[in-house]
Amino acid sequence: MHHGRGPGAVVGVAARDGEGERADGVGKKPGRPSTWARRQLIDGIRFRVRTGVPWRDVPEEHGPWGRVYDPFRRRQRNGTWQRMFTQIQARADAQNLIAGNLNVDATVCRAHQHAAGARRRGTCRRNRPAASPPSPVSTASGARAAA
Repeated sequence: MHHGRGPGAVVGVAARDGEGERADGVGKKPGRPSTWARRQLIDGIRFRVRTGVPWRDVPEEHGPWGRVYDPFRRRQRNGTWQRMFTQIQARADAQNLIAGNLNVDATVCRAHQHAAGARRRGTCRRNRPAASPPSPVSTASGARAAA
């Protein structure tokens, strides 16, 4: 089954049997039909959130990454994700599924080699002195000695 654009593309694939457009046309938006089913896009959002991959690495079976990102960002801007999280958290808290313990282990903390002061390979730089370079003599005694 080909989900990409072009010849042989599947247009308007329903998520499950029985879902999709109603026979009487109620709820159908006017204009060009959607190339990607909403369920495919939601599955793409779920894939990205679950795996943590960059948006550009979302598999093509979920649609183009930009098309998957659009509904995610829209729901992020209008607060849908925050509301869903709050509701799920409230339900879990009501069933005593959330423990109040939080343990963070930060025993391994590594810095990048440049942050550690390592030299670059192949370059030999002399250390500059911490003090600023000498300035021209500006005192009266120094002016007599220079003359």
